[in-house]
Amino acid sequence: MNIRIALATATWVLVAALSSPQAFAQDKFTLRLAETWGPNFPIFGDTTKSLATMVNTMSDGRLTIRIDSANKHKAPFGVFDMVKAGQYDMGHSASYYWKGKVPNTLFFTSMPFGMTAQEQYAWFYYGGGMELMQEVYQPHNMLSFPGGNTGIQMGGWFREEINSLEDLQGLKMRIPGFAGEVFAGVGVNPTNIPPGELYTALERGTIDAVEWVGPALDLRLGFQQIADYYYTGWHEPATELQFLVNQKVWDKLPADLQEILRVAMRTAAYDMLMMSMHENAKAWASIQQEHPNIKVKTFPDDVIEAMAEANRKLLAEAAERDDLAKRIVDSQAQYLKDARTYTNIADRAYLDTMAELQ
Repeated sequence: MNIRIALATATWVLVAALSSPQAFAQDKFTLRLAETWGPNFPIFGDTTKSLATMVNTMSDGRLTIRIDSANKHKAPFGVFDMVKAGQYDMGHSASYYWKGKVPNTLFFTSMPFGMTAQEQYAWFYYGGGMELMQEVYQPHNMLSFPGGNTGIQMGGWFREEINSLEDLQGLKMRIPGFAGEVFAGVGVNPTNIPPGELYTALERGTIDAVEWVGPALDLRLGFQQIADYYYTGWHEPATELQFLVNQKVWDKLPADLQEILRVAMRTAAYDMLMMSMHENAKAWASIQQEHPNIKVKTFPDDVIEAMAEANRKLLAEAAERDDLAKRIVDSQAQYLKDARTYTNIADRAYLDTMAELQ
């Protein structure tokens, strides 16, 4: 009888111990992450690797992230569906790739004539952006977090100079997101092509122009060998990638690991912005020295004005589509108005002053 009591007591103690927060805190988790990019893709891929390293270190090995690049999962534009279905626990991609599935996702990457990276991060974390983004992703069993910013992107590589709106008529260009719709509004035929196929498409004439990111990543793909005209940006002033997390997977993580993952994602995202600035500055110096054939251009005034008008029309149509779209558009517009007032008397005034001294 005493033996049975002792065994029962020992069993109860063991169950209680295994159910305690201290025991649960020792559980280990491995999350599989699918990224849109190929293996060792610079800057973008560095961001996911940085995330995985930080998470592992901060959790003392309790949380591990295993990264599968596009060559492994074979679906660079399938990340949304794979994370939603639970085929992968996490994803790293760009929200505007999913506009065909969920139109309101495109607002959370970058908007033409919109916020800079600094303004947009402020909107995300302090201006209600995160809450609106979660409203969009929650019905799809996912959480979305800022996943790294490229800063202001260049307007693209063109094989022929753009001197007027007429030069855009029928032009085939790789450009995704809302900017693609804006370009369509002024006569361009936009298309979206996976990163690994861009050079070949431009070389073979499948497309006449290509927009990718900026000097650091564009030079690696070799566009400067095909196109001589490199246009300044207007369309993606703060291109934010995203970390997607399956909601059920997130809910299973202990609170401390959720916080570790949250902090690591935020840190990796910020570090990508700094890395983008650093690498773009180096690459631009390389362009000036090694590729004197490249002519940096700004779109003519009539083109910019037409695109701005097309942008306003598309935003108005999006706001009429449903209430959530309207709230996102209104929130971004109001925050841009407020933040840009200060940007103008701070950043712009300083840069204008420095330009006069150079």
